[in-house]
Amino acid sequence: MTKVDAANKQALQKLFDAEPFLVGMGIAKDTIPGMKDKMLLHAGPHITYDRMSGPLIGAVIGATLYEGWADSVEEAREVLASGEIVFEPCHEHASVGPMAGVISPGMPVFVVENRKFGNRSYATMNEGLGRVLRMGAFDDSVITHLRWMENTLFPILKEAIEKRSNAEDPIDLKNIIAQALHMGDELHNRNKAGTSLLFRSLAPDLAETCQDSEKLSRVLRFIDSNDHFFLNLGMASAKASLDPLNGIEGSSIVYIMARNGTDFGIKVSGLGDTWFKCAAAQPDVLLFPGFTRDDVNPDIGDSAIMETYGIGGFALAAAPAIVQFVGGTPADAVRYTREMYEICAAENKSFTIPQLNFRGTPTGIDLLSVVETGITPILDTGAAHKVPGKGQVGAGIVRMPSEAFVSAAEVFAEKYA
Repeated sequence: MTKVDAANKQALQKLFDAEPFLVGMGIAKDTIPGMKDKMLLHAGPHITYDRMSGPLIGAVIGATLYEGWADSVEEAREVLASGEIVFEPCHEHASVGPMAGVISPGMPVFVVENRKFGNRSYATMNEGLGRVLRMGAFDDSVITHLRWMENTLFPILKEAIEKRSNAEDPIDLKNIIAQALHMGDELHNRNKAGTSLLFRSLAPDLAETCQDSEKLSRVLRFIDSNDHFFLNLGMASAKASLDPLNGIEGSSIVYIMARNGTDFGIKVSGLGDTWFKCAAAQPDVLLFPGFTRDDVNPDIGDSAIMETYGIGGFALAAAPAIVQFVGGTPADAVRYTREMYEICAAENKSFTIPQLNFRGTPTGIDLLSVVETGITPILDTGAAHKVPGKGQVGAGIVRMPSEAFVSAAEVFAEKYA
């Protein structure tokens, strides 16, 4: 066994030993480490306002209006361009966000704890599909919905989650993910089973802690109507599970992949906190009615953490129905999963695929294998309109660009030659 193999074995053991639990909720500025007033977190690697893509611009405009830093879209643009607002990646604050991934100081966030290693991760609540902030929309309906989530959904969920976190059976997110894979989810673009399992787990606690039946009914109906509700929690589970891999000397396992709509970036276990970046890819999208391929923004979102974790696009074989949303055929889904085994260092025995005779999902993207084979990770992703404010245009398949992996491999080779 080489030194790299030994280091990768150590890294993967940490990943497999992870125990992500949903333990609470809080307001971002009071909960997320390093979060400050006049700060906006975003998906992907570092980026300045002048280089932001359309959906990210739309999301930061919406967050500025939501926080009350501006009273109009024009004023919000001025504030954002003034240098008054600090922009930092969610990943630099133990957080993740789908699509634009914007987290502002006043937004409610979930708290997920990896009980094996004691680290935590954070993510906002999922808004649903269509014209939503994470897709770059910022009209009055988007802000009104966010305020309902803050003022009604958040306190009701918070009380129920805190009740469960103090009980003998706290919400085990890893277990939910494992079950959802056996029920037809891949946990990136299909979270129907994961959301249903979470709903079943939390419903009794919600009923016991919320005395306002009208508000409770609306909360339950919203979660029930939003098949993507579990996505943000799945992402936070992945983040909490992967962060302990940072800084393992000699390991070539990729522990972060992320996109901001302009750049794609990765981080590698043995190379610590350094981002390796290149231009974001263009997704192959199954479009919603009324949109064309010219409307699609380049790839965006921290949700690539799901594939980094060994699910999402890597587990497409578990979710044949996903092709109705992202395109292709069930045979394509199986083919993509089989291909990903070629660039991964292990199989996850906690996450298995019934369609492949319960084979573990391909897990632990090996930087060196990516470069040696020329095969890059496949993701199934949402797609946002490239014009700020337009929202979601579809969903599809995207392959990560190779340049970031090549540049990381060059540095890895120099350091560990």
